[in-house]
Amino acid sequence: MLKRITQSFATAGALSISMASTAFAQFGGETPNIGGLPSEVNESGIRQLVINLLTSVLNFLALIAVVVVVIAGIRLIVSQGEDDAKDKAKKTILYALIGLAVVLFARVIVGLVTVYLADTVN
Repeated sequence: MLKRITQSFATAGALSISMASTAFAQFGGETPNIGGLPSEVNESGIRQLVINLLTSVLNFLALIAVVVVVIAGIRLIVSQGEDDAKDKAKKTILYALIGLAVVLFARVIVGLVTVYLADTVN
């Protein structure tokens, strides 16, 4: 029974992989003329708009992370030696710095992907 299920999954996987190559072979090509859009809209304009939007969102998230670190630092100072408040503030600073690192890595990844995609598409 287990052997039959394994063979079924293997057959389905091989079939899906063989069909994917024909589907991806049609990827790309000319951009269709979509009604309602001005004819001046081109791929590079849309790509630049998406890049600008992602960059703005990531910059905003970085700003929020820095504000959270400052607020947690103030909470650490104001805790007056209370262990619970001090530990909460330290954890908040740690998590905000981890979040800031994730945002900065995301910004680097967006930059690298846009550079490499721009080179391969054009």
